[in-house]
Amino acid sequence: MPHIRPLCTLAAAVVALACTQGHAEGPVDPATLYEVSTAGSSTQLKTGGQGTFVLTIKSKPGAHVSDEAPLKLELEGAQLSFPQKTLALKDSVAKKAEGQAFVDPRFEVPFSATAAGKGTVEAKLTFFICTEQLCARQKKTFSVPVEVL
Repeated sequence: MPHIRPLCTLAAAVVALACTQGHAEGPVDPATLYEVSTAGSSTQLKTGGQGTFVLTIKSKPGAHVSDEAPLKLELEGAQLSFPQKTLALKDSVAKKAEGQAFVDPRFEVPFSATAAGKGTVEAKLTFFICTEQLCARQKKTFSVPVEVL
């Protein structure tokens, strides 16, 4: 019966491997639970003209942006002027639909061009992304170039 021992060893190795597969996944990186986009932001306008800075947070399945923890969006602009420089979740244009537990925030912030040249929108975003297992604070910065004619 020389063949039984190698089969038992192989079977034990397979069982051990199968048992550790569920635990092999490390902690989830919160940054993989969402995407942030500035698509739709104005990138060219005339001096004195109006533009819009757009920022959208899109959570992935199983995650959501906390509506209980603070969310803060701070804006500054080179050669640009903002009527509102600090925004919170309540300023999001995306609203919950009936029966919807969470909504992905979307901000549409107007700005005006104060002088011709190369301007930029500088944005600092702080929010919490959550799942059933975690709720993690996230800080992101964005720079969107704006050509002012």
